[in-house]
Amino acid sequence: MTMTDPLGDMLTRIRNAQMRQKNKVVTPASKLRARVLDVLQKEGFIRGYTTVDYNNGKSEIEIELKYHNGDPVIKQISRVSTPGRRVYSAVKNVPMVANGLGVAILSTPKGVMSDQDAREANVGGEILCNVF
Repeated sequence: MTMTDPLGDMLTRIRNAQMRQKNKVVTPASKLRARVLDVLQKEGFIRGYTTVDYNNGKSEIEIELKYHNGDPVIKQISRVSTPGRRVYSAVKNVPMVANGLGVAILSTPKGVMSDQDAREANVGGEILCNVF
């Protein structure tokens, strides 16, 4: 069965694992997922991730989730741009998530980056997801 929204699937796996207080969650690997996880790790929302390669050519990403006093660090994670409805933003209109406490993750011509990094690099792009 094919997956129509791989990034949305990863975000849902993270959300479900945190509701069940899991320490790790596994998702199929892709470059876009890894770049989004790089931003999440840089911003302090996850501990880290590792890529596990198998002999049949497939690989998976194992994500280490982060908790603070028993509560998940990620309070809310949602997909903004979907395969059926792409959402683009110029650098002037990049949204602030939770008055700057959260992060919008964008796919720009200079790579996948947080909203703050996009403003500093003066580039807009597709808004992939919001994290708070």
